[in-house]
Amino acid sequence: MSCFVGIEAINVLVVGASQGIGLGFVRHLLDKDSPPESLSHCLGRIYATHRVITPELAALSEQYLPLSLIPMDSTDEAQIAQAVAHIQTQIDKLHLVLYCAGVLHEGHMQPEKSLQQIRSEHLQRYFAVNSIGAVLLGKHLLPLLKHEERSVFASISAKVGSIGDNQSGGWYGYRASKAALNMLMRTLAIEYSRKSPQTLVVMLHPGTTDTRLSQPFQRAVPPHKLFSVARTVTQLLAVIEGLQSEDSGQFFSWDGSRLPW
Repeated sequence: MSCFVGIEAINVLVVGASQGIGLGFVRHLLDKDSPPESLSHCLGRIYATHRVITPELAALSEQYLPLSLIPMDSTDEAQIAQAVAHIQTQIDKLHLVLYCAGVLHEGHMQPEKSLQQIRSEHLQRYFAVNSIGAVLLGKHLLPLLKHEERSVFASISAKVGSIGDNQSGGWYGYRASKAALNMLMRTLAIEYSRKSPQTLVVMLHPGTTDTRLSQPFQRAVPPHKLFSVARTVTQLLAVIEGLQSEDSGQFFSWDGSRLPW
């Protein structure tokens, strides 16, 4: 049974919606041809944040009235606060928050293969996007999640952020920033359990998904382990809809299994 059962209109916030998995979530939620039991058929408002509006996201906003686009850089707390304040002028509650902002490579910043490749400024960038943005969002979103209906705050993490699963090394900044995301959101889940007890906070590993983020590293991935964005989104929403109260603060893989810290 869906954890959103009984909610007539589900309001959603997707952070990092201009491309990749974030854009995939927006498309899926707006798809009226999806199965009757899906979230699409009880969708209220959907807010999608972006740093730059891509043609794909712009086209969706022109086609679907429930979709509102909000400019926001998740590394800028002032912009986060402003975006949340804008949402509060229109609605008084959110039911699903999806933090999809993430960076693995950017310009000269590439995953490190050795200690010699570590750069302080690159580490700071990894943490700013992959870790800090999510917890700052949680800080400002509390009033919109603190209500009597069930809500979910899900952040896209990564299996390589599991300390216990790390057997190959490398990728210092990305691994550490995703591990930090897990700790920050696990800690946020504990505070939310007191201040917003109907909110479930989870971290999700999407699997290797065919996006710009993973594209340079897909060569060694077997075809059956490289997911389309549509498949990833469907799998993650199934995990989200199946969440129970005791799952808050946990780290899940795309198939619903729990991952080690």
